[in-house]
Amino acid sequence: MSPLSSCALPRSAGSIAALQRRVLRRCSAALLACAIAAAGSWADPAAAAAARRAQPPLATGAATDAQGRVWAVTLDAPGRLCVRHTVDLGANWSAPQCPDIGADPVSVSGDSRPKIAFSGDGRQAAVAYTKPLSRPYTGEVRMLRSDDGGRSWSAPFTVHADRQTIAHRFEAIVFDAAGNLHVWWIDKRDVEGTREPGASVFRSVALAGQSTFGPDTRVARRSCECCRIALVADGEAGVAALWRHVFEGSQRDHAFARAGASLTEAVTPTRATFDRWRIEACPHHGPGLARAAGGGYHAVWFGERDGEASARYARLDARGNPQGKARALPDPQAEHADVGALGSRVAIAWRSFDGHRTRLRAWLSIDDGATFTLREIASTEGAGDHPKLLVSGGRILVVWRTDTEIRIERLDD
Repeated sequence: MSPLSSCALPRSAGSIAALQRRVLRRCSAALLACAIAAAGSWADPAAAAAARRAQPPLATGAATDAQGRVWAVTLDAPGRLCVRHTVDLGANWSAPQCPDIGADPVSVSGDSRPKIAFSGDGRQAAVAYTKPLSRPYTGEVRMLRSDDGGRSWSAPFTVHADRQTIAHRFEAIVFDAAGNLHVWWIDKRDVEGTREPGASVFRSVALAGQSTFGPDTRVARRSCECCRIALVADGEAGVAALWRHVFEGSQRDHAFARAGASLTEAVTPTRATFDRWRIEACPHHGPGLARAAGGGYHAVWFGERDGEASARYARLDARGNPQGKARALPDPQAEHADVGALGSRVAIAWRSFDGHRTRLRAWLSIDDGATFTLREIASTEGAGDHPKLLVSGGRILVVWRTDTEIRIERLDD
């Protein structure tokens, strides 16, 4: 099986044309890096290494701590994993701190990127990344822990108990309100050696005050292979998740689930979107999720409905069922959208390439998503990463890395 057929390009002519149009729109100055990402980071290791030497990858994880500082985790030009923080919305950054991760490579293609998370009290922190293995599209979820608010970091360790040379990738991490650390990831142990499409979603939890994780626990079979999982803290000791799923007939819509800290409790996924996009490949385009003030959730995702490819927004109820009609974002080039909410204020941010510049745009609401206003945030002639929304200290922030800076803007004013 070719690299493209397994994880990037659809087989239907209409879907191929739609994806080609979107790839051409977004590549511009980053054409080489974009082509490598579309083909998979391990399809041509020599070409991927050359791209990394030419420019540090832009893939960035971000989080805020209890003091309101914004932290970023990135790779530098030599490929080192580094963290840094800012107290003034990016005007000044701390010196990069590059923990020792040994010889680990770090996956930075498509929706795969390092992540960082902090507990509510700010004392516990975690950095997670995917370490590619010897076979294409395989990997391990690796993690560093800190118990002093990010001043020092542990040696890296593998989160999951399964050690097969298969895909354990596209991890998502978050601390819940009780301080439990949740990790969810895409895992192919259920389909290895079969013709079954997709993969599975697995999860594990390190309880508050403990350094070890529980057993690998399946959430759902037949997830999409290469899209990020949206994971948010939910309630006192739990999380909510949204991911691209493979429904009957290769419909790549999205599933939702809530889970507590106990790995023995039953988790029941709900179908959350109904674009009915039939595609026999993964589009590398995961969703975003945020809790809504009045209950339920705000969700954003990319899909194709009735031949129209677009990023969309909708409300979900407390069980993940869609409420009302999904709305397309007001930008036909919108991609890799994220969503954040603070009370009745909702912010959706996305990247968009207009043929000349890569732009950061936002759709802002002050009435819990009933109405929105479009705002132009920034643009660059070079490449731009996926935006990341953070909610902390009464602020909604968007973090956007370009080839010249890590930009942070407030979206709640």
